[in-house]
Amino acid sequence: MPGQNLTRLEATDRSATVHTRSYDVTLDLTRGETVFGSSTTVRFTSTQGSSTFIDLIAPVVHSISLNGRALDPAEVYADSRITLTGLAADNELVVVADCAYMHTGEGLHRFTDPADGETYLYSQFEVPDSRRVFAVFEQPDLKASFTFTVTTPSSWTVLSNSPTPEPTPTEDSDGSGDAHTFAFAPTEPMSSYVTAIVAGPYVGATDEYVASDGRTVPLGVYCRKSLVEHMDSAEILDLTKRGFAYYEDLFATPYAFTKYDQIFVPEFNAGAMENAGCVTHRDDYIFRSRPVEARVERRAVTILHELAHMWFGDMVTMTWWNDLWLNESFAEFTSTLATAEITRWDQAWTTFQTLEKSWAYNQDQLSSTHPVAAEINDLHDVEVNFDGITYAKGASVLAALVGYVGRENFFAGIQRYLAAHAYSNAELGDLLRELEAVSGRDLSSWTRLWLQEAGVTTLRLEVVTDADGVITQAAVRQEIPADSPASLRPHRVRSAPTARPARAPIRTWSAPTALSSTSMVS
Repeated sequence: MPGQNLTRLEATDRSATVHTRSYDVTLDLTRGETVFGSSTTVRFTSTQGSSTFIDLIAPVVHSISLNGRALDPAEVYADSRITLTGLAADNELVVVADCAYMHTGEGLHRFTDPADGETYLYSQFEVPDSRRVFAVFEQPDLKASFTFTVTTPSSWTVLSNSPTPEPTPTEDSDGSGDAHTFAFAPTEPMSSYVTAIVAGPYVGATDEYVASDGRTVPLGVYCRKSLVEHMDSAEILDLTKRGFAYYEDLFATPYAFTKYDQIFVPEFNAGAMENAGCVTHRDDYIFRSRPVEARVERRAVTILHELAHMWFGDMVTMTWWNDLWLNESFAEFTSTLATAEITRWDQAWTTFQTLEKSWAYNQDQLSSTHPVAAEINDLHDVEVNFDGITYAKGASVLAALVGYVGRENFFAGIQRYLAAHAYSNAELGDLLRELEAVSGRDLSSWTRLWLQEAGVTTLRLEVVTDADGVITQAAVRQEIPADSPASLRPHRVRSAPTARPARAPIRTWSAPTALSSTSMVS
């Protein structure tokens, strides 16, 4: 039995059989504190006569209909899958279920504010948890357009990937009429893990940004009512607008979605989540007292990290989770770059070296280390790879790659990659081919040494001094620590006197690609 896992082979087979077109998802959030109503209509094409499955985790499945034919949930639903057989070329599946609110930060999380008793909901779907809210082909390469219709208590608002519409009055589940319904417009094509539902009496502030293609993009920042007095919305919105302008110029690509909201939510398991146009942040970033500067800088990096994902991760998405590292490393690299170049924290790379790169060094020396480009065989593998290798080492390696191919070439390759795969999926090889094309460099050896091998090497400076203590010779030795899986790798070493005159040159050494354990580079 599959349980709640999904293997890469199963996902590959399914994407060869199924092409998703659209989802209509209707949610009733007025049915009490434990479950909510979920009705999903999925339209998809498939190989005639083939079989597949769709994902769902729900305590009760009321009905399933495939192309107008009723299926018995007791026969076709088990663990986290609904088995579908005898598919047509064009299919419509309707699934009606009761889904459960979560208190563990997965699916649709429910929180009651102890300050005022208000209830707040927000979704967290990465990696495989949109299936806790609606029936879905839960894998990143089966993109589709999503249309959400959400009924809530009348005092609530709802935020999602599309702009929030005016609600219409409706009856709640007990017929009292104290409810209203939000009928959202269809989204752009996206993966299910970046869809979002945020509901409750959230409050905040709005602004707008004029995108590079002339569109006006609505912006919003929101939090629960008990925190709104502490939310510095003007600073957050100003940073967001500067981030938009920076990234649209850097990527030469307009923002891909219709609006951009940021919601600061309680009991969040992670730092933030890049839901397309509906980003969630942990509400620790709403400072209740005067914060130290380092916390404000960290928030800025996080805001810019999630914004970078709108291009790299949401508009262009990994085909499978083995390229999770590329999503996160790219966002971490570009957010640090943006922080250094458009904010008051112009020493952001120093912070990165101190915090992120040291985290990567530590994790890369543990027995649990893995290559940056790790093999991800199933969903269980994904969960253990949200670590310092995926984020910090990957970002460090990308920074080195920028130095290797040149900044202009690197971002020219990124621009080509985004243009070629907009609203679709891609793999690491697709990006490397673009970078090779614009830089003229063969990146196969670089990929093997830096992405496909784990572990660290060490660099040791050896000097020779004369009788007066003046250094007369210097050499750098690269070595492989005991038990490290790493190979010797090319490095570029920069040195300067401790008290270098302002115009004194910096000497640079480049280590050859083929180093032995006793190689000396001088």
